[in-house]
Amino acid sequence: MSAPPPVAVIRAPSLDGVAHGFLGRIGGVSTGLHAGLNVGIGSDDDAAAVLENRRLATAAVLPGAALTTLYQTHSADCVTVRAPFEDRLRPRADALVTDRPGLALGILTADCAPVLLADVAAGVVGAAHAGWKGALGGVTDATILAMEALGAKRERIAAAIGPCIARSSYEVDDAFARRFAAHDPANERFFAEGREGHFQFDLEAYVAHRLAEAGIGRVALLGLDTYADEARFFSYRRATHRGEPGYGRQIAIIGLSAG
Repeated sequence: MSAPPPVAVIRAPSLDGVAHGFLGRIGGVSTGLHAGLNVGIGSDDDAAAVLENRRLATAAVLPGAALTTLYQTHSADCVTVRAPFEDRLRPRADALVTDRPGLALGILTADCAPVLLADVAAGVVGAAHAGWKGALGGVTDATILAMEALGAKRERIAAAIGPCIARSSYEVDDAFARRFAAHDPANERFFAEGREGHFQFDLEAYVAHRLAEAGIGRVALLGLDTYADEARFFSYRRATHRGEPGYGRQIAIIGLSAG
């Protein structure tokens, strides 16, 4: 059997100088529906393959670091990580921050927006899983506050929004749009007219707006659509539309080098 291709790491210019990467499905050992770099512990994939994919992903971004991930629940909860914890003890939350070198903070996605943040001067990094529920609930705000508690300053924080479902692929109904409008009428600008009773939602732009509103001045939007680019990314919605029994998860990683 031939070796898998190298892990493809997508980096953001706003996070230059920080060990980080947005990874898709390229470079892993999983097969079938999960073919590629599936890192989802909760997916119906071979457990050994998932563990190997997580090792490959970490090595591609921050070699020798301890990968730390969460039991994600689409919340706005953020945890501060001071030491790695076992996968079976993962906290239920959707963002994590640290000021400790040697930890690779990982966020898993399959259409939701992964957000990586760093204050280089303070030596503080963060990662957030921003699905629509978490984004609306303020998961990025919680991440920024947790970073500030470690000494970061929001005016110095840089952020990047990684591959996620794009507006052209993200159809929502009228009730969904009304939920955002109830939170802030100005949110209507993130919805484009679609077929009758439906809209196309721009999750990436909304997350960028929340970061800007919080005072983050440098935000990179990568503009990569997980739904449309099957060769590079896993997508929950694509798998659902096809009636497939499972789907993979990709990972975004950020950390502080120990050296």
